[in-house]
Amino acid sequence: MLNRTDLRGQVPTATELRATLPRAEYDVDAALHHVRPVVEAVRDRGVEAVLEYTEKFDKVRPDAVRVPRAELTRALEQLDPAVRAALEESITRARKVHAEQRRTDVTTTVVEGGTVTEKWVPVERVGLYAPGGLAVYPSTVVMNVVPAQIAGVGSLVVCSPPQAAFGGRPHPTILAAAELLGVDEVWAAGGAQAVALLAYGGTDTNGAELAPVDIVTGPGNIYLTAAKRLLRGLIGIDAEAGPTEIAILADETADPVHVAADLISQAEHDPLAASVLVTTSAELADAVDKELVNRVAATKHAERVAEALAGKQSGIILVSTVDDGLRVVDAYAAEHLEIQTADARAVAARVRNAGAIFVGAYAPVSLGDYCAGSNHVLPTGGFARHSSGLSVQSFLKGIHVVDYTEEALRDVAGRVVALADAEDLPAHGEAVAARFGGSVR
Repeated sequence: MLNRTDLRGQVPTATELRATLPRAEYDVDAALHHVRPVVEAVRDRGVEAVLEYTEKFDKVRPDAVRVPRAELTRALEQLDPAVRAALEESITRARKVHAEQRRTDVTTTVVEGGTVTEKWVPVERVGLYAPGGLAVYPSTVVMNVVPAQIAGVGSLVVCSPPQAAFGGRPHPTILAAAELLGVDEVWAAGGAQAVALLAYGGTDTNGAELAPVDIVTGPGNIYLTAAKRLLRGLIGIDAEAGPTEIAILADETADPVHVAADLISQAEHDPLAASVLVTTSAELADAVDKELVNRVAATKHAERVAEALAGKQSGIILVSTVDDGLRVVDAYAAEHLEIQTADARAVAARVRNAGAIFVGAYAPVSLGDYCAGSNHVLPTGGFARHSSGLSVQSFLKGIHVVDYTEEALRDVAGRVVALADAEDLPAHGEAVAARFGGSVR
C-alpha cells in the first residue's frame, strides 16, 4: 500500500536525503493569489467583508461575529460528560507541563553599577485559531489557550469557523472547551478572513469592538496559512503549519499492528497527511503493509486515509541500521516522530530534529494529541529543523533593561567611542561623550 524507497547499503548526503524523502506538495505562495483579495477586503470593509466571505466559503452567515457568552455556557452544560471529563484531564495535564516552561527575569551584573536584566513580558492580546473543516478540534483550543494563560496573556480570543449545522456558530465542543478554560471571547470566523479580522480588528454587527490581536496561533488549511504569511509583521504568528506528519523509526522489535494503527491515525486527518515508516526490517515493512490493507478498509474515514497513504508524501524507507535511520529522520524533521526500536529511549535521545518525539510502544502520537501534557501544535514540512512547537515561550517577549550608573558608563565610554568611530557613526560616540563634557578617555 505504501510506496517504498530502499536506501540499504547507501549513505546519501543531507542534500540527497532532502530531495529523496517523501513530502506533501503544499504551495503557500500559490494560495497567496487567492488570499490577498480576502485580506484586503477585510482591511477595508471589516466585518461586512468577513460575513460575505463566510457565506461564500462556509455556506452560512452568522448574525454577528462574537458568540454570546450564554451560548458558551449552554454548550458546556450540554457537553457529553465523557468528553467533558476527557477535556478536563487534557487541561490538567497540559497545565502541569506548561507551568514548568514559564521563564523568570534574570539580572546580570556586567560591572559594578552596570546591569542588564532580561525581562519576560507576555504579549497583550492573542488570537487562537481552532480549525473546523474535515474535523473539529476542541483539543486544539486546549493546546493554544493553556500556554497563553500560563504566559500571563491578559486578553484571549478563540476563533473557529461557523457551522451551518449549528446556526452559524462554531461547533459546540469548541464553545464548551473555551468555556471550560475560562475564555469568554469566541469569534465565529474561519480561514483567511478570520486571520485578517484578528489582525485588523473591526466593529461587530451590534456595534461592539472586535479588538485586533498581537499574535495569531493555531493550525489551519493552506488559505489560513497564506493569510498568516501575508500578515506576518502586522501580527506575530506561531508557524506556517502544513499538513500533519508522522514518521516512525522502527526495527524488527516493533509490533506491525501498532505501527500500522499509528500511520493510519495521522492519515485520518487529511488526504495530504504524511505517514512515513523508516525501518531496518523488510519483514516489518511487509507485515505493516499487510496490516494496513485490513485496517484501512475497516476505518471510518477509509477513503481519506487510503488517499493519504497512497500519496507521494507517504511511504516506507528501508535502511541498513538504526544509525542510518536516525540520519533519515533527522533529515525529514517530522512533526511527530515515534521511536519503536530496541532501547527506544537511548535512540530517542540521539534525535536532533522533530516537533515531538514519542518513545516506545506505549507512547503513540494520539496520546500527545490529547492527554500526554505535551503540546500538539507542532512544526511541519521540515520546519522542526529550526523551529519549536507552541509553548509558553511563544507568548512571551524578552526585553533587555539596561541600567548603568555615571561611573559605569564613564568606565566604558572610550570603548563605545572607538567602536562608533570604527563604524563611521560619530554621533553615537558624541552621545556618550556629551555626558562627560565632550571628551572621554
